Amino acid sequence: QVQLVESGGDLVQPGGSLRLSCGASGSVVRFYVMGWYRQAPGKQRELVASISSGGANLYYADSVKGRFTISRDNAKNTVYLQMNSLKPEDTAVYYCNVAPIGTLPWGQGTQVTVHS
Repeated sequence: QVQLVESGGDLVQPGGSLRLSCGASGSVVRFYVMGWYRQAPGKQRELVASISSGGANLYYADSVKGRFTISRDNAKNTVYLQMNSLKPEDTAVYYCNVAPIGTLPWGQGTQVTVHS
């Protein structure tokens, strides 16, 4: 069974940057559209970015467009999320999974907190 492990979350000040990584235990993820999701306290999990298997097709939620960049390295079975110009409203637990509906077992996520 594929396992997803997210990392890279931290406490940062507004305007700061972070790079999240998502490692998969199986190589099968290289054939999937993969996405980054986030869930803030009291809110539903939402898809913020996705990338096609070859990396050519990208999707960004309006709330992160122009600030976040999703990428992937299929040789490493890893998906990345570069987050710039972070805002307090970006505070959430971030997860990766198949997009647009997470069909793999969810990982533990990585906490991103944007606070001055």
